[in-house]
Amino acid sequence: MTKTILLIHGAWLNSASWAGFKARYEAKGYTVVAPDWPHDDRTPAELRDFPDKALAKVGQVDLFDHYERVIRSLPESPILIGHSLGGVCVQHLLDRGLGVAGVAINPAPTPGVPLGGHAIVSALPVFLDLFSWGKVKTMSRKFFAERFAQTAPRDRVTELYDAYIVPTPGKVYWDGVTGASGKISWKNPNRAPLLLIAGEIDLIADASMVRGIYKQQRKAPSRTDFKQFDGRSHWTCLDAGWESVADYALDWAAEHQIAR
Repeated sequence: MTKTILLIHGAWLNSASWAGFKARYEAKGYTVVAPDWPHDDRTPAELRDFPDKALAKVGQVDLFDHYERVIRSLPESPILIGHSLGGVCVQHLLDRGLGVAGVAINPAPTPGVPLGGHAIVSALPVFLDLFSWGKVKTMSRKFFAERFAQTAPRDRVTELYDAYIVPTPGKVYWDGVTGASGKISWKNPNRAPLLLIAGEIDLIADASMVRGIYKQQRKAPSRTDFKQFDGRSHWTCLDAGWESVADYALDWAAEHQIAR
């Protein structure tokens, strides 16, 4: 059984968002790797103040390739856990035959699955800028408070935004709707077990959309499960009670992992 975990963050966040998960898993005896996206490897404050222009050219396939290189550099095949767009990365990496088990937490829109209503509304700030495919975008504080982390304490939203939110390439959004990220082979016989986790009140990745991804992914012969956490938003990995999500994800993956 593997004792290595790879954590994959989503858009608008970097590896700083995994600090709690990383420490919790390491306390359980795991080696935890949480790489940043290319050009995302500074503090959130530094990234907001001085975003790397090269980030604008990073697309979804670049992320898949980046994490594949990380996986192949590890001494053993890891458990893959991703949040939001990181959950899409997990699905594509599993489809490439990588990882011993995967968990996609609040996965972003995945080609081949209809977009959820909340996902469409939440993507509008990017898509209404027709040139955003070539830009580095910054999330507004209002959007963060009202849609991304609407369950966070109101007296802490400024502090949380400052601590965690980073710019993100608009290209990763466009790749998701144009199909540039490539298709997933839903019936892939070599895909490792996969757990899809949804948040009941997620305004970025609708729970109904995550269930739609599950219905496609369960066409594969390997184990595929779905879990919805009631009362939880897209901020679930940092919100109060995140430990229950972290423990459920790891317990499931440890139980159902396969040999690689």
